[in-house]
Amino acid sequence: MTDKQLCALLHCGDKKAFDILYERYWKRLFVYAYKIFEDQLVCEDIVQEVFVRLWERTREVKIEELENYLLRATKYQVLNAIRNMKRTTPYENILPHLPVGFAVDVIYEARETSQIITNSVQALPEKCQEVFLLSREMELSNKEIAEKLNISVRTVEAHLYKALKIIKKNLGEINFWIMASFGIF
Repeated sequence: MTDKQLCALLHCGDKKAFDILYERYWKRLFVYAYKIFEDQLVCEDIVQEVFVRLWERTREVKIEELENYLLRATKYQVLNAIRNMKRTTPYENILPHLPVGFAVDVIYEARETSQIITNSVQALPEKCQEVFLLSREMELSNKEIAEKLNISVRTVEAHLYKALKIIKKNLGEINFWIMASFGIF
């Protein structure tokens, strides 16, 4: 079966089509991720996450070019893994290992997305912005934020929900995988 036929079946929720696509592409995606990250376990997780998200979104998105879609999704999952690395690892040490052309794309897309996120956060109501920054930049738990601001944990959760909803809406114009790569969802 062709990729287009399998994608059509996948769009209808066909598990067998998904299994065939998985077998057809998982090695290629793993090798692609491994060329960048060089960590077997992380790369296996990256490929697994790509396929999990493909299955979760199968009825929402009609895919025309499956291979391009999967490679791009893998690229963004790699970006996410890089972003989640300890801040002690300089990006300059990672960029030379990226395939030619990848680094430029990643840097441009990361900057563009980062700017959208920054603008979205700055446009949040004051308290909502404060809660979001304490959560994401200071890495405080909801309970710690509630204690620090003298508000309930439920209020913290409501502020975070509102912030993420606004940011997701603003990022909607970009690409689903970019949102995932920044690890805010």
